Amino acid sequence: MQASLEAFRPQSQLGAIAIATLATLIVGLPMFVLPMPFAAAAPIVLAALPLAVIVAFRNPFVLCLIFIVFSFFRIHEAFPVLGPLRIPSLVAIPTLVVIGWHIFLSKEIKPFWSKELKVFAIFFALVTIGVMFAVSRPAALAYWSATYWKIATMVVAIAWLVRTPADFGLAARALIIGSSMISVVAIQNKLAGIGLVEGTRVTISRDTGSVLGDPNDLSLILLFPLGFAISIIVTPNSGWVNRILGAVGAALMIWAIVCTQSRGGILGILSIMGVIGLRIVKSKLVLISVGGAAALILVAAMGISNRSSGGAAESGIDESAMGRIYAWGAAWNMAVARPLNGVGLDNFVPNYYLYSSHWDGQNHAVHSTWFNVLAETGFPGFAVFVYMIYTIARSATVSMFRLAEARAPPAVQAMALALIAGIAGFIAGGTFLTQGFTWPVYILLALTTATSRYVDLHCPKVPSPAPTAAPAN
Repeated sequence: MQASLEAFRPQSQLGAIAIATLATLIVGLPMFVLPMPFAAAAPIVLAALPLAVIVAFRNPFVLCLIFIVFSFFRIHEAFPVLGPLRIPSLVAIPTLVVIGWHIFLSKEIKPFWSKELKVFAIFFALVTIGVMFAVSRPAALAYWSATYWKIATMVVAIAWLVRTPADFGLAARALIIGSSMISVVAIQNKLAGIGLVEGTRVTISRDTGSVLGDPNDLSLILLFPLGFAISIIVTPNSGWVNRILGAVGAALMIWAIVCTQSRGGILGILSIMGVIGLRIVKSKLVLISVGGAAALILVAAMGISNRSSGGAAESGIDESAMGRIYAWGAAWNMAVARPLNGVGLDNFVPNYYLYSSHWDGQNHAVHSTWFNVLAETGFPGFAVFVYMIYTIARSATVSMFRLAEARAPPAVQAMALALIAGIAGFIAGGTFLTQGFTWPVYILLALTTATSRYVDLHCPKVPSPAPTAAPAN
């Protein structure tokens, strides 16, 4: 050991000065290049970098989780001070490098291929082929290369990386914390009257063109982790710290969704609470009564009647609802005109004018996951997508019961319950929100796959007792 250290020791005083000067330049250069306050933090970041590398290689899921949280919640858009760091892009390549290291070199990650991943692979292939035949190939290719291939890569990464109860617990807490951060910003904007649409509906970073700038998309992003927060609260032996985190997170998410005044958000909240309620409340009458009261409270709290579109001032079918009906009709026309591959990924809005029966001077979003997938992938893609949702719903349900029978760790049981609630929220809220090619359903798919894999490895099926022979007469 002493001999190896001697090899790195400078042979002269001049050499020692040169090494010290080089180290100082490496640490100090970012202070002159980066804007404040990142310049002041650069030495600390560089000093912590070796430790971060060690942590990333010891637990690659941490790096993967950072990428997912920033990409899904758009943390850097809600907090513009983080924008110059470009954290999603900064973390993406190291994440792939670390995953590749553990698969091909250290072999600590054991790749597997499940039914859920097979169905997703078929759907991904149909979407990718559809890019080549899209009405606007540049638009489809731009979305595929900027977002969709990253989603596909992270689906496989999450499915392979989440292996222990600690991983499941970490994933749930990270999603709750990320959503809570966005919720706080949304609530602050509502109270301060910043970025409100139609005078009452809250948004975030609308002036910069952020995804969070649409109240429906913001509601969708906040809705997804709600099931994780509530499941942690109701799962026995979750620990008081996790329960406090879940309770605070759930309260912030519901408050922020209320501020968006999204009717799809209401349906999503009620679906999530209903599924979890079915698991913990024995009396169905009590559950229905509480659910009805919760629906009335949410509608009143949202003040939907005060919306300029879809409010009480509009008689009959309101303008917002009619807009959805026209958009769904356009989606159907796109699928009928191009049944095999639809109009292509991210091509609904640019083609709205060509296929809609009603034109008011501007293109519109489809505002439905199902019609979105139908329009952009055609009938084959829609059929596979629906089967994919059925597959993960069935897998999550089976996992939940087997985990309960095996008395698995609370973190894994909470994850299984959260997944079922999340799928229910997706099915209900997704009917009025566009999320066919965004993160939520694919994170649900990946975590469901990981949970099913954990069940297969640690919760063997209990064989049914053999039938006893009838006694001889």
